[in-house]
Parts: sequence; structure tokens; C-alpha cells
Amino acid sequence: MAPARRFASRALWTALLVAGGVRLGGCAGSTDVVPGTGGSTGAGTGGKGTAGDTGAAGTTGTAGTTGTAGTTGIAGTVGTTGTAGDTGTAGTTGTTGTAGTMGTAGTTGAGGRGGRGGGGGAATGGAIGTGGAGGATGSGGTGGSGGAGGSGSGGSGAPAPSCAPGGPGLTDCGPGESCCTSLPVMGGTYNRTYRNSGSGPTGQADPATISNFRLDKYMVTVGRYRQFATAWTGGWRPAAGDGKHSYLTGGGLAATAGGVETGWSTTWATSVKPTTASLTCDGTHATWTSSATGGRENLPINCVNWEESYAFCIWDGAFLPSEAEWEYAAAGGSQQRQYPWGSTAPGTMNQYAIYGGYYTGNSTGLAPVGTAAMGAGLWGQLDLAGELWEWNLDWKNTYVSPCTDCVSLTTATNRIVRGDNYGGVINNLVPTVRGGDTAPETRDPNFGFRCARAP
Repeated sequence: MAPARRFASRALWTALLVAGGVRLGGCAGSTDVVPGTGGSTGAGTGGKGTAGDTGAAGTTGTAGTTGTAGTTGIAGTVGTTGTAGDTGTAGTTGTTGTAGTMGTAGTTGAGGRGGRGGGGGAATGGAIGTGGAGGATGSGGTGGSGGAGGSGSGGSGAPAPSCAPGGPGLTDCGPGESCCTSLPVMGGTYNRTYRNSGSGPTGQADPATISNFRLDKYMVTVGRYRQFATAWTGGWRPAAGDGKHSYLTGGGLAATAGGVETGWSTTWATSVKPTTASLTCDGTHATWTSSATGGRENLPINCVNWEESYAFCIWDGAFLPSEAEWEYAAAGGSQQRQYPWGSTAPGTMNQYAIYGGYYTGNSTGLAPVGTAAMGAGLWGQLDLAGELWEWNLDWKNTYVSPCTDCVSLTTATNRIVRGDNYGGVINNLVPTVRGGDTAPETRDPNFGFRCARAP
């Protein structure tokens, strides 16, 4: 009976609670959602009406100069967005393709995201080209900045003397560009001594600071050297003191022993012999041929000595790079790379470097310059590792630190060469390796060169 009483009591208690207005397990209060009046969606009459009625671009778009910019007024019907502006491209039919290309700003004034302006004239040596200052004529006229003219073969207009005639080995290097292409190298500070196994430089020493300069993209080809040989045979000679980095403060590179680089010495002319007998120093690997029909004009010239390399660069309006400049370009400046192109292993397919005897495209073992197209350095130069050791300006001496635009002119036994060659080993492809165990008068099928130029 006791359980029944407890049950009855509990039922009674529950009833009393309910009667008292207490809810058990009550539901959470619901939130009333009152539909918001919201902003009414504009009918868009502003954009359509305005552009349509005013034909704004027609009047604003200085279409007066761009002619067809008036047509852009039609584009105005699309609204005041940059779209109307883009349609204003019709402006290209105006009198100056340049201003008209993006005549965009003209359509609505405000439309003027204006022209991206074409990147005109990449190969014309600095002309604006057909791109032009897009939308500059429109009333919204900030438009594009217009295309900056391209650098062509360095932005100077006229080609270097060695490439001026045009033809094989002169204008067909790499992807069919001038073999005299010279690329800017932005100056900075780096360490000439370091190790890099792919995870960054260590063991850094011998700092050097380099000013801006240009370094030719390709090594000098047989075709280019043939032009120099003709000039030399015809009586051309460098003047005493030629070939200096004269654009630098002080008139040249700083000699490590004091003073400034001295440039060409007329006594060196007796070592310059650009003849078939001299340039075929090796029956298998020499790249020179007695005539331009030998099929090797775009191979790098080898069997040249230091004096000939220096004389060529002077004749071509340039100079030999210092050792510090050459390594700076190969190391990627302060990046101090493992290889000129980065840390990817060079492999054996001649993609990054011509080395190890892997290139078999002809009997010399050397490839046309720029064949290893994936091996470009930070500033775009090719064949900075492999193909041929390259003559530098310096004598081979111990580094002097610190170095600011320095060159070692203290007479020693050998001149410096850099970069390794077509038969070299992988460990010599790193930028820090110093070659140069040979006298400057030596002719060797493993040696070639490239020129440096004022920025």
C-alpha cells in the first residue's frame, strides 16, 4: 500500500503544480521573425538612363582626339562601369592607335579603368609601339599608363657591331633573337665564397659589392667572332686604355692593389691572331670554320686567348666582366645559388647545362649557344655553367676583401676563367668554382667568353 500512496501523492503534486501555472519541460520561447522591409532594389535606371541619355563618352571622352571614342558613348548604355570604357577600344581607329587603344576612359569619364595601354614595342628598342597610353584622351583620362617600350637588344636601339650584319650566329640565338642580347644585372652585395647544397648558402666569406651593369645573354658565337676577325684583318686596333668600366665613379673598377683599372695595353695586340690557323687549336673540338658556310656560326667560339677576348669586347662596344661581376650574375647575387638556375640537378639531357660530354649533336661536343634553355640565371643569362670556361678580366690571385667594384690586376701566372665546360663534372657547375690554371696567351678548346656592358 505504501507504493500506491506515494504514486497518488506524486500525481496530486503534479496536478497542483499544473494548476499553479508551472510548466514541466516547457518549450523555448520562439523568436518572431518580422520580414524586413529591406532596401528596395533600385531599378537601375540611373546607370542605363544616364549613359544612354548623355552618351557621356561621346562628349566626355575627348573622343575629339580619338575619333571613334564617340562610339564609346553607345557603350555607355551598359552603365557607368569600366565595361563601357573597355568598349571604347573602338578608339583604336582614331588617328593615333596609341592613344586610342584603350580610349576607355572617354566613354563615361568614370569608366576609366582606362586602358591597360599596350605593352608596345618590346623588340623595337624603346618605341611606344602600337600599344599607347590607353584612355589618356578620355575625360576619365588616367587610363592606362601605356606600354613602356621594350628593351630590344638592351634598349639602346642600334645593335652591337658584331650582330649588325644579321644572319646565322648573329640574329638566330635561343628563340630566334639577337645573339648580342645584353641583359641588365641589378647590383648588390654577395659573398664570393660560400657553399650551397640546395638549402641555402653557408660558410660565407669574401664579400663583394657590385654596381649595376649588363651581361650578354649568350657567349660570343663563331658568327659574331667572324665579324671581329674581319675588322682586325682590316686594321682595327683598340686604343690604349680602352675597355674600362668608365661609367663607374673614378672612371673604372677599383684595382685590389690600389688605383683604377688601366684598360687595354697596346703591347697585347701581338697576341691577337684571329686566323684559321690559330682558331683551330684542336682538330675535334674547335668550333671555328674557315667560312661562314661551315654550319657552326651559332656555336660558341673557342680556341681564343684572353687578349683576343678582351679586344673583341672593346670592338663590340663592351668590356670583359670582372671575376666579381661574373660570379655575381652566376650566383644570383645575394641569393648565392647552388647552380645559376637554382637547385635542380642538371641531369643528363642538356636542359640546364652542357657538360659531362652528354651533348652529341655534332662532333665538337658543343651545342649552339642557349641550347640549355632551362639553365638561365637570375637575370636571364644562359650557359653560365658548362659549355665553355669563360675568360674574366682578372689575374688569378687570392681574394681581397672587402671588394667594391674591384678587379685583381696584380700580375700573376694565369688569368681567371669561370663556368666549366662541355666535358666537365657536375661539381664544377657551381658559381664559386675558380678556373684559370693557364696563361692568358693560351688557346684551349675549353675556353670561350662573353662581354659585359655599361648599364
